[in-house]
Amino acid sequence: MPKIDIRRPHLLSIAEARAVVDKVAERMREKFGMDGKWQGDTLEFSRSGAKGSIHVGEDAIQVVVELGMMLSPLKGMIEQEIRRKLDEHFA
Repeated sequence: MPKIDIRRPHLLSIAEARAVVDKVAERMREKFGMDGKWQGDTLEFSRSGAKGSIHVGEDAIQVVVELGMMLSPLKGMIEQEIRRKLDEHFA
């Protein structure tokens, strides 16, 4: 299974970073039908063909996504979009 693993530093408090992740997760639910659930400071999410997590640390956000066979050819595009969103919200 192809895997995306991106870590991005941030200067927000954990509460502020979680609020941003919640906002992005809501958009993911609307756009892609992803289900998500917080486990501590980690949002675990899944949908058909993909599963992963967004961990909110004190000084960094880490996004890990495992893609199924159907989404494997789109790995580069998905990774680019994740990086763009991280830059938009945490740069």
